[in-house]
Amino acid sequence: MESSQPIALPAVLVLELSHGATPARLTLSRDEAAELAALVAADLHALVPQVDSARLALAGSLFDTVELLRPGFPVWATLDELARRVPRGHLENVVAFGSHEGHMPAQPLEPDATYADGPMRVLPLSLLAPEAQADDLSAELEVQLVGRGEAGQRTADWLMRTLGVQLEHARYLSRNDLIALTCVQYEHVNLAPLWTLLEAALLTPYGEESTLSARGLALRYANGVVHAQPPTQWLAAQTTDDAAQRAHDVAGLVFELRQYVALLDAHRIPLQLENDTTPASQGHLLEILADANPGYDAPALFAHEAPGLGVVALTVAQRGDGGRARALAHGYPLQPTALGPLVTLLAERYGISTDVHALGRVLLDDVGQLGAPATPLH
Repeated sequence: MESSQPIALPAVLVLELSHGATPARLTLSRDEAAELAALVAADLHALVPQVDSARLALAGSLFDTVELLRPGFPVWATLDELARRVPRGHLENVVAFGSHEGHMPAQPLEPDATYADGPMRVLPLSLLAPEAQADDLSAELEVQLVGRGEAGQRTADWLMRTLGVQLEHARYLSRNDLIALTCVQYEHVNLAPLWTLLEAALLTPYGEESTLSARGLALRYANGVVHAQPPTQWLAAQTTDDAAQRAHDVAGLVFELRQYVALLDAHRIPLQLENDTTPASQGHLLEILADANPGYDAPALFAHEAPGLGVVALTVAQRGDGGRARALAHGYPLQPTALGPLVTLLAERYGISTDVHALGRVLLDDVGQLGAPATPLH
């Protein structure tokens, strides 16, 4: 009878870099990864002797936390799959994967230089434990790593010498510990609502979770996507009649959305507006309100601007009876490169010129929504 598949127990080696330190590279060679894996195996044995019943797998890749904490945990899934292919008993039950001719053995193990400037680098580990021992080993690792999981001196010295950086700390954490640490970090910078959505995507991906952003925007996670309340709907619910305050609030909301989209994108979780199928991974959100009325003036594009944020929204509007402006659509550029494509998209949808009338401020109509001037601009 075939024995059951080993159970994967995911962990990490977290490197806290000294201020200003940056590793010259983000991957280790095959030989370097093997050397590090041997040092890690000795460290883990000293902390939890029961690890000898498991196979240690290590990827010689220096990731940012956001690259590891993605739905389905693709880095660990890849590491586990590669490790399971290595014959039993090979390399004394320690297996390491490093780069060869500049490439890791699988794309998910390639760190993205986009996220290389953070103060922490994280190397993924996995312990493949026999099913009968997995629960006990997992429980012991959870206790010992968070309590006394500092890497050994030989391991720390090897890392500093090989990577050419000074380290403040090098320590082992279980994946659960890494998730808890990230939660604390997000809460510390007032992003607790965002973490609520991330945690759902990571740990209960087939469930649903709802929350409110710090500015009161309704957000809902479902089926792998974060759905956001349309900004016009959010603005309609704001109680202040102070036009200046409402304009300030609109700019603040777009700033918040830019933060959320950037972090969700880093974690590979798309954000889109409720009842829309266009993800903000395209760099913008789009609210279509109405088709153009052929009896009114030709539509035109208007740019709402806020200090320090640039263009916070584009409005397509046309003037009708009495010269009153009627908004047809609002687009919100959430990434620096999104403005040009958003202008093109709106212009093509309404068959108009790509000329944009800069308003120099956030302009609201008489009901407190994003609007446009009632008189022609030349």
